[in-house]
Amino acid sequence: MRLRVVAIVIVFAVLFATWAFAAEAELPVDRDVLFQVSTIGALLEGVYDGPTTFGELHNHGDFGLGTFNGLDGEMIAFGGDFYQINAQGVANRVPDAWRTPFAAVTFFEADQSLAVDRVRTYEDLQQLITDSLPTPNIAYAIKIMGRFDYVKARSVPKQSKPYRKLAEVVKHQSVFEFRNVEGMIAGFWLPEYMKGVNVAGYHLHFLNQDCTSGGHLLECRVRQAIVEIDCTRSFYMVLPEQADFDAADLRSDKEKELHKVEK
Repeated sequence: MRLRVVAIVIVFAVLFATWAFAAEAELPVDRDVLFQVSTIGALLEGVYDGPTTFGELHNHGDFGLGTFNGLDGEMIAFGGDFYQINAQGVANRVPDAWRTPFAAVTFFEADQSLAVDRVRTYEDLQQLITDSLPTPNIAYAIKIMGRFDYVKARSVPKQSKPYRKLAEVVKHQSVFEFRNVEGMIAGFWLPEYMKGVNVAGYHLHFLNQDCTSGGHLLECRVRQAIVEIDCTRSFYMVLPEQADFDAADLRSDKEKELHKVEK
């Protein structure tokens, strides 16, 4: 009798485990989420090391931007491919084992698109996109593919400890200019209430069509391009469990510092 009870318990345990696994496998993946590692405020304070690997980041998005431990260049991701643009402006594929102190990614699925032609300034391009956004109260992933008469981008050199604040580092940034170039711009538009957590407004990176060069976007003139916009209503952030993050002063308003860094 005891053996029969044990056998029944084992059968039910197996059946339950099988059901639980099947139920978990059938759960839909919420792809409409902006996943972020750390905060822009921490990056401004010089928190340049993080525990999150790019292998882990792949699980949360195939599109986005960020940087690398030691502030070793600019990161751009699209279609599941992650690239580092180093201080020489050279783009390289990112190994899964590399780590990031700050990144924002999502699974890009366009909700709307618009064609743009002969846009003379970066500010004009921003205004065209802003005018098409349905609400200023959610996040948007922005992808722009086409030909550009001019692109100005930057990257930053890898840092050594003790780390300087980001506003000091960008004084020594490398600036690259591209003319008559095809490529892609990737990044985000975020609402004002996300100040301190990320960059409010536009934060975009550029990669040329050959995936050999690019950087953090500073200026551009569009000849002809397609803008795709992914409306994103969910946000998830992980914070580093590290002493330098815990000790960083994230209370003060860093808007002036951020303006210097972004421009």
